[in-house]
Amino acid sequence: MAHVVVIGAGLGGLPTAYELRHHLPAEHKVTLISDKPEFTFVPGLIRVGLNLNPLEHIQLELEPLARRHGLDLICGHITHFDPENRHLIVDGQTLEFDYAAIATGASLAFDEAPGLGPHGGYTQSVCTPDHAVEAREAWLEFLKDPGPLVVGAMPGAGCFGPAYEFLLMADWELRRLGLRDRVTLTYITPEPYAGHLGVGGVKYAEELTGDLMRSRGVEIIDNAAITEVEPDTIILSDGRRIPFKYSMILPAFRGAKFIRETPRLGNEKGFIPVGPTYQHPEFPAVYALGVAVHLEQPDKTPVPIGLPKSGEMTEVMGVAVAHNIAIELGAISEPHLTPTLEALCFAEFGDTGILYIAAPVIPDPEVGKRRHSLALKGPWVNWAKAAFEEYFLLKMRFGLGLPWFEKFGLRLLFRLSLFKNLPKNFRQSVEKSTTAVG
Repeated sequence: MAHVVVIGAGLGGLPTAYELRHHLPAEHKVTLISDKPEFTFVPGLIRVGLNLNPLEHIQLELEPLARRHGLDLICGHITHFDPENRHLIVDGQTLEFDYAAIATGASLAFDEAPGLGPHGGYTQSVCTPDHAVEAREAWLEFLKDPGPLVVGAMPGAGCFGPAYEFLLMADWELRRLGLRDRVTLTYITPEPYAGHLGVGGVKYAEELTGDLMRSRGVEIIDNAAITEVEPDTIILSDGRRIPFKYSMILPAFRGAKFIRETPRLGNEKGFIPVGPTYQHPEFPAVYALGVAVHLEQPDKTPVPIGLPKSGEMTEVMGVAVAHNIAIELGAISEPHLTPTLEALCFAEFGDTGILYIAAPVIPDPEVGKRRHSLALKGPWVNWAKAAFEEYFLLKMRFGLGLPWFEKFGLRLLFRLSLFKNLPKNFRQSVEKSTTAVG
């Protein structure tokens, strides 16, 4: 009997555990480790922060899901991780494992600027459930006496979609409430232009995003680095001071604490290098997916930015990881898979939305181009995002990872090819390679 642990129960971890349970015979044990007792559909936190949906709408209790779908669940924090000897400690409990899939998401680097963040700082966040609830309380207070509203992201941030959504949905909500004329809107970003999104070069993205923001009266400050936050002022590296009554600033990400504390597991920021199978080049029992993975940003911008790892990309990485672990355990005899990193993102902007497609996210290094990319605008994007949220929660209830009909739909509707088969002589080539993805 083998024991596989999945660390993290978010958009990547829970589907990965389901895929493993689907592939592996019953004698193999799959343990899901989570620092929270609930699964949260993180993209829905923006609506929670703006008091448009309750938090409970996007959460599921993990314990009944694990029991129903054949997973062992441990809720706690990892205090020690030994990839060489294959054991870890969760709140004092030692677990031996044969394989580990790390899907921890991000640790939030609020300490990079004094005054940043909701805990002891002056800005809000929608990155975690507790942050979204705190952002909602601050938003309700703001509506009583509105003023300048500032939304943005820190240097090194790699996920800009939530900032755009929060800003433009806030604009729409203020208009609905008859308060828009009392508020100025400012977007502060390290991106070289509005609509870059950490990806750059997506067809029509700059025009559609920039034009929409300007039509809504948003002042855009790009190539900007926030260095400090005072109780009512954001300070930029060039000395500019931007006043605010309410501010939501996305932090840069780093890897989870136990990754940063484990020698040779991650890089200086705590992100994990992986090979084509998303297996660690030095510790073959360890796989990683989602935000935990190191992906190099190929677009060198004046102010540093990260490369986004969308929820869809994360889920695809997890499917590949589960598939490849199942091969290692002899449960299936198919070619190893590697994700193509082709991504789509539905962004809700009030009365309209924009769909962004980058296939793949990292352009071909030889020609510097993607297979295809596109941005499309319309209210249908909001409907599609809402439908996908309900669909994803339904999948999690029924114990599905990435079913065949979803793969087929993504290929048919958006021309996304999610995986590639690795060649039969792959194992020999892997043993000679320690190159990280990206």
